[in-house]
This record gives sequence, structure tokens and C-alpha cells, in this order.
Amino acid sequence: MARRETVASGPGSRALVVDVIRSSGPVSRVELVQATGLTQPTISNIVRALIADGVVRETGDTVATGGKPRTLLAINSEASYGIGLHVGMGTATCVVTNTRGGMVGRQLIAAPEGTGEVGVARLSQLCRDTIHALGVDTRAVAGLTVVARGLVDVGHGRLPSVAPATLGPNLGAALAEQLGFPVLVASDAAAAAVGEYWVRQVSRDRLFGCLYMGTGISSGVVVDGALHRGASSNAGQIGHVSAVHNGLACPCGNCGCLDLYAAPPAVVTWVRTTPGLADRLGITPEETSWRAFDILARAALYGDDGAMAVLAPSTEMLATAAVTLVNLWDLDTLVLAGPGFAVAGSLYVKEIRRRLAERAFPRAIHDVQVDLSNNPRESVAIGGAALILQGSVSPGHGPEVSLNS
Repeated sequence: MARRETVASGPGSRALVVDVIRSSGPVSRVELVQATGLTQPTISNIVRALIADGVVRETGDTVATGGKPRTLLAINSEASYGIGLHVGMGTATCVVTNTRGGMVGRQLIAAPEGTGEVGVARLSQLCRDTIHALGVDTRAVAGLTVVARGLVDVGHGRLPSVAPATLGPNLGAALAEQLGFPVLVASDAAAAAVGEYWVRQVSRDRLFGCLYMGTGISSGVVVDGALHRGASSNAGQIGHVSAVHNGLACPCGNCGCLDLYAAPPAVVTWVRTTPGLADRLGITPEETSWRAFDILARAALYGDDGAMAVLAPSTEMLATAAVTLVNLWDLDTLVLAGPGFAVAGSLYVKEIRRRLAERAFPRAIHDVQVDLSNNPRESVAIGGAALILQGSVSPGHGPEVSLNS
């Protein structure tokens, strides 16, 4: 009993209760006691606070037990709203989600031009325009997460890998000053992992992983409902693990990195250097890498042998990376997210499932569920919104964000 009270006194107890309600759907207080191991008085106190904060609501439904009917509890989807801002290659996407992770709306613009305050002002205006167009009360906004590829400096709110001359060295603080609510920064895979975990209502007893493929390849892992961040919140950069011994030099300082061989820009380079293939597929020199990669993937799906021959090394190397990820973490769920999987996803899923069935270390004990994101192109922005919401309604899982009054 003493151990239970110690757990209950920490911030993780509220996170635990929110997680169970989120993943289980309507659930009674008695079921919460059984699922969490917390005492009935502790559950009553936490639920009372969650209802007062508007995070949880009583559904009005009851369960007959032969005694006093049990009132059911659910997450209040309108308790708070999160904003995810994805600064990508040439574009910036703003997404607003409700407390359950459902996308309320989105807006996309060309990447902000100008330097310093000008770039920040454009991103701030994008957020304000999106909120206003959706009719969301700014008092209900938990905050914003800015997400981008590469190195992130969470402690100082910086994205060192993304156009620092354009957005300035202290992007998080600058946006927070203009918008008036909390701002976090996060890497693309970290956001995607939390977003997929949150939206899919994954139970916290599942060890959940996400492979993200955009212009690069990275990963995120959620353990006991919380994102594994690493010492500097830069965990999961599997794209910078050597896939080829003494291979090509990578800007990160390593050699033979997976990114240089399996990410969409590398695959498109092979398309353009394979005699006659780009012309036959209708990929012009002016075509963007994303458009060219989607054209290639669609041709491979339709059975084009030349297209599949170029794409196959990427699917095989990513499958090997998936085996590494599963063997390191003993995952039971792996989701593929990001624009690289928007068209080609089924080809990667097939190869990863096959490779895991043959080579995953724990395969004799349990299967690994491998799924494709329901919204691979927007998964990062949705994840950014989920990340700020998790810190708001479920403190104990990351940077704490105070609920707006």
C-alpha cells in the first residue's frame, strides 16, 4: 500500500490515469483502480481534478453491476487544442488537433522568406490565421510544437539544422512572445511517434515504435506512454547509423549512413543516373525529389521492373533498420509515418513484415505489428500538436505545459 501512495503522490499518477482513459475509451472509476493499481481514494481525487480541468468528462452512460451503477469516463475532446507546425523542405504546415488527436484543420504555405523577425512573423501569422479560420478560442490552445528534421535543441527552443539565418537562433522563444502561449521544438520522428501513439489510442503497456521517412530516416520509441528522448532529446536518429561499412561521407560526420542510401533523395538520384529510366517514367529534370519519388513508387506498385529494381535496395535497407530497432527495443508495434511512405508505404510494409518474421530476435515469443500511418504526409504536424497536448493534459510524459485558464 505504501508503494501505491508513493506513486500516487508523483506527477506520473495523473499521466497514468489519463493514458488508461485515453486508450480504453469510456471506463469506470472501479476499472481505473484495477488497471492502474492506485487506490480508490487516489483515483477519485485524480478524476475529480481532471473533470475540474475539463480534461475528462462523465459520458452520462452507466454500467449495471447489480449494485450502484458505475458512471463512465472519457477524454473531453474539446478540453484543449494543440498546434503542430512542421517546417519542411520548401513548405510550412500548420495543423490543429483536439484533445483526442483528431485533426480539426490544417493550412500550408511556402516556407517563410526573409530573415530573423520576418521569418518568425510569417510563421506566427500562419498559426493565427489557421486558428482564426477554424474558430478556435485562443484561450483553449494548449500551445504549439515546431517540428523539423535534424538536430533539435529543446532546452533553448532552437532548430539548429533548419535555416537558422532565416528563423533565428531562438525560434521557440520568439514564437511564444508573438503568439502568447507555450512553444516547444521537436524532431520530426519524435513528434510522429507521439502523434501516432496518441491518435491510435495505443495502450501504455505496448512498446511502441515509429519509423519516419521524410528527406531523411529517423525513429521514435514510446515507453510506458512517454517518448524516449535521450540526453538531448535527439534519440532515434537511425538514419545516421552506418548501413555501409566505410561508405559515403555524411554531413553528420559519420560514414555510410542509412540516409545516404535509402532515403528518398538518394533513391531519386539513382533514378536520374539510371540510363533512360527517368525519361521512361516521365520524371523531368525540373521535377521535385518528392514528386519524382512518388512517380517511381507508383510505377513500382504497378509492376514496373525497372522502377522496383531502383526502389528495392531502399526497402531492403529500411527493413534491416526495422529489425535493428525491434531487436534493440523488443517492440511489439511499429508504425511507418512520413511523406516517404505516402505512395510507397505498402512496398516497405511488406518487406519489413517479411524481414521481421525471418530475423527479429523475439519472433519465437511474439509477433511485431507493423502498420502504415493513416495520414503519412501530415503525421509530423499532427504529432507536434499531440506532443504539446500530452504535456498539457498528461504531465509526467515530457515538458510540462500548464493548462490555460
